[in-house]
Amino acid sequence: MRGKWYASSAEVPRSFYPGLPRWCVFLSDQVFKRFVEIGRVAFVAFGPHEGKLVTIVDVIDQNRALVDGPCTGVRRQAMPFKCMQLTDYVIKIPHSARQKFVRRAWEKAEISKKWTESSWAKKIEARQKRAKMNDFDRFKVMKAKKMRNRIIKREVKKLQKAASTTAKKA
Repeated sequence: MRGKWYASSAEVPRSFYPGLPRWCVFLSDQVFKRFVEIGRVAFVAFGPHEGKLVTIVDVIDQNRALVDGPCTGVRRQAMPFKCMQLTDYVIKIPHSARQKFVRRAWEKAEISKKWTESSWAKKIEARQKRAKMNDFDRFKVMKAKKMRNRIIKREVKKLQKAASTTAKKA
């Protein structure tokens, strides 16, 4: 049943979920995988601490959380969820843990190392590197791409020629 999608709720057989109405058949499949929770590591997308990682230490209300970034230079403060992007990393800390405890858990989980190895961090770094390029650097990249494409095209032609000669012989 999990892989089967139906065009309308009327097509769903009642025998699969006898006690449920037809409209809530697929509610059991989780859409989200990252939830706001104590110990969730988040990336600050904008604001004064843009580009740094923080840990959610406490949830203040539905719009803000108390965050702490002991290893990234972010002091404990209230931060809106709008400027945070949740990562896959969670550290085990109790509710409203002290900064010393958060730092110890951060270092034990090696969050900084995992973050630098992630594709998300590599994309951000590549974007920053591309933004810092000057005109001559862009020119060198263009020439390198042209050379690479020329080599690839030459190799493809060789393979096509070899394939066509073997097809003629057979």
